[in-house]
Amino acid sequence: MPDIHLWPVEAARQDQKITLGFELEIPGSDRDRIWYELPAEHNAALTMSCDPFVLGSLFTAMRNGMNLIVHGQVSPTLLRNLDEFQQVWTVCKPESYTHINITADEERELPRPVNETAIAAFSGGVDSCFTAWRHHSGQAGRSQRNLRAAVMVHGFDITLRKKEDFERSVLRVKNMLDSLGILFIPMATNLKKQGVDWEDEHGCSIASCLALFQGEYSTGLIASTDAYPKLTIPWGSSPLTDHLLSSQAFEIVHDGAAYFRSDKVRWIAEWPEALQNLRVCLVGAEKDRNCCRCEKCTRTILSFRAWGLAKPACFEKDVSNSQIIGLKYFHPTLLNEYAAILRTARQNGQTGSWMRALQLSMILNRLRLPAQKALQLIGLKKPVHR
Repeated sequence: MPDIHLWPVEAARQDQKITLGFELEIPGSDRDRIWYELPAEHNAALTMSCDPFVLGSLFTAMRNGMNLIVHGQVSPTLLRNLDEFQQVWTVCKPESYTHINITADEERELPRPVNETAIAAFSGGVDSCFTAWRHHSGQAGRSQRNLRAAVMVHGFDITLRKKEDFERSVLRVKNMLDSLGILFIPMATNLKKQGVDWEDEHGCSIASCLALFQGEYSTGLIASTDAYPKLTIPWGSSPLTDHLLSSQAFEIVHDGAAYFRSDKVRWIAEWPEALQNLRVCLVGAEKDRNCCRCEKCTRTILSFRAWGLAKPACFEKDVSNSQIIGLKYFHPTLLNEYAAILRTARQNGQTGSWMRALQLSMILNRLRLPAQKALQLIGLKKPVHR
């Protein structure tokens, strides 16, 4: 089996920014440089380990079926966990991934930071807002973490070429996090350029960005996308696999999978700044605001409605019954989400024609989804990514 070589690139500082990263030397290809850029004021929190880079390159190595040789220091516990992580993906998707060996010039554990503090991935959407709010407000029970910082990544849901959209989103996110006293860290990366299937790779990429900060933080929080009753296996970020992206010094925690989206908005409703600045839309032309027409915007608005709550100010327009009936679910698990919305509405004594419209929408999509899946399997329709 041929080898991929990973070479860390020395960090460079310019214009109050610090850039670090790694190069991948893949047989038959030119060296590919992956970079991370963030404000230089956070330099002291950055790790000297190659752990983040291993996380950032793992799927490339598995997809190419080539062993990964790391020319730097890596944590043995991370390598052990990634061996099991690979088992999940190679068993579930053997047509896409091969189990590979990872070796490093030096295998050594990093000391765990003295202060048990957490850093979270934060997009400004329902899931990450729920994680930030419940840990800030002390409502996470024995899962409570001392959440001190949050990272928003340019290059994931907002592409690198959408610079102005990201800058406007930063203002919204900073407003939310400032209200909780959580340190906001904006960063950018071209990690996504390696990807073939972002649905598979996004969890590893998020963990890669969080692990950069293990010089100061001991835990990285990744907000759940799906609730336990509607998990998709395998999926890029899941309670089944996210913990396997941890090392002894830095723990990755999948947070909030016990809650449906309709549950999460009830908690967020207690946070005024979130109601003003929540950003859930991924398909609108302007990535810093909500289109109020797509499936995700509609689902979020209905989640608030199920609790008898007013439409949040972050949504400029409400949804109509015809819009609800015309919804096209892009994944079967959304049937569970909309069932949870209806269940919540009934439990709260809600009535209205919108509930009948949602019932009809669910019936239509139960009929449509099998046909859509069949077309995808024979290559006549591309799958829609969440």
